[in-house]
Amino acid sequence: MFKVLKTNRDLRLLFIAQNLSFMGDWFTFVALAGLVQDLTGSKFLVSLLLVAFSLPSFLASPIGGPVADRYDRQKVLIVVSILQALAAAGLLLIGDSRIWIAFIAQGTIAALAAFVRPALEAAIPNLARNPDELRQANALFGSSWGVMLAAGAGIGGFFSQTFGREAAFIADVVTFLVAMALIALVTRPMQEDRSSHHARRVRPLVDMREALHLARSDSVIMSLIMSKMTFAVGAGVVSQLAVFAADSFNRGDAGRGLMLGLRGLGSALGPIIATRLVKNDLSKVILICGIAGLGFAGGYLAAAASTFFFVACACIGFAHLGGGAQWTLSTYGLQVRCPDEMRGRVLAGDFALITLSLGLSSLVAGVVSEALGARATIAMFALVAACASIVYLVATRSARKSLRLVEN
Repeated sequence: MFKVLKTNRDLRLLFIAQNLSFMGDWFTFVALAGLVQDLTGSKFLVSLLLVAFSLPSFLASPIGGPVADRYDRQKVLIVVSILQALAAAGLLLIGDSRIWIAFIAQGTIAALAAFVRPALEAAIPNLARNPDELRQANALFGSSWGVMLAAGAGIGGFFSQTFGREAAFIADVVTFLVAMALIALVTRPMQEDRSSHHARRVRPLVDMREALHLARSDSVIMSLIMSKMTFAVGAGVVSQLAVFAADSFNRGDAGRGLMLGLRGLGSALGPIIATRLVKNDLSKVILICGIAGLGFAGGYLAAAASTFFFVACACIGFAHLGGGAQWTLSTYGLQVRCPDEMRGRVLAGDFALITLSLGLSSLVAGVVSEALGARATIAMFALVAACASIVYLVATRSARKSLRLVEN
C-alpha cells in the first residue's frame, strides 16, 4: 500500500502537506481546549470550540466546492494555506479578556478549510495512475488524518504542557506554510482541462444545486453522502472528550492529548482495514459504512461505562476504527462515482452536511453535558448513533442490490 507514496511523487508531496496541516490542527485543538476550559470553566464553551472547528466550513462550502471545480486546484490550495497561516497567527493574541479571539481565529481557519478539502480530495483521482492506486491512496490519506490526530493530539498535549500553549500556536502557523511550499512542488495537473468552465463565474447556489441534482438522481451517491450523516448525529461526543478526560478521570492536557490520540489511532487503522475488505466494490463500500457506524456507537457506549482511564481510551480507539472506515470509504466511493467536473461540488456538499451535523451535534452535547455530565452525554449520543446506523443499513438495501446487479 505504501508503494504508491514511493512511486508517485505528486501524491507523496500532497500526502506530506496534508499530514503537516493535520498535525498543526490537533496541536491547536488540545491547546485551545485546555485554555478555554482553564479560563472559563465552561463545558459548553469547550463544545463551542469544536463548533468553531467545523460549522464555518459548512457556511463556506457552497463557495469552496465550485471554486475547486472552476479554478486550478493547486493554486487554490496554495493561496488558502497562506491565509490559514495568517489566521493561525491570530491565536497568539488570545488573553484572559480576549478569549473570543480563539473562536474568531479558529473559525476563520475552518472556513478556509472548506476550500482545501474539496480541492484536495477532488485532485487525488487525477494524480492516481489507476483504480488500485486510487483505492490505496484513499486508504493512506484517510488513515493519515487519524495518524496525525494520534501524533498531533498526543504530542501536542505534551508539547503544550511542556513549552506552553503559545508554542503550539506557532507550530500551527509553521505547518501551514510548509504545506503550502510542498503543494507548490506538485507538477501534474490536479484537474482535467478547465478551458470550457473558466468563462463561468462561481455561482454558489446554482453550482451546488447542480451537485444536489446529481446526488438525487443517483441513489449510490446519495447513499455515500448519507453515510457520514449517521456518524455525525452521534459524533457530538467528540466535543466532550477533553471534558471527559478532565472531569471523569482528573487528567490535564497530557491526558486530553492521550484520549484524542487513541481516537486518532483508531481513525488511522480503520481506513486501512476497510479498504482491504471492499476492494473496488461499491456495494461493499456502502455495506461496511453501515456496519462501521455500529462499531463507532458500540465503542463509545463501552467508553461511557468504563471507570478506568486507559480502558476508556482503548474503547474510544475502537469506536474510531468504525468512524475512520466510514469517513474514508464514503469519500472514496464519491471520488469513483462522480465525474471530475462535478467532484469538487459533491465532495464540498458532503463535507458541508457533515460539518453542519457535527456542529449541531456538538452544541447539543455541550448543553446536555452541562446538565448531566460528560459520561452520561457520551452514552446518550452513542445510542443515537447506533439507531442511525441501523436505519442506514435498512435504507440502502436497494442501492446495494442495484450495484450487485450491475457488477454481475
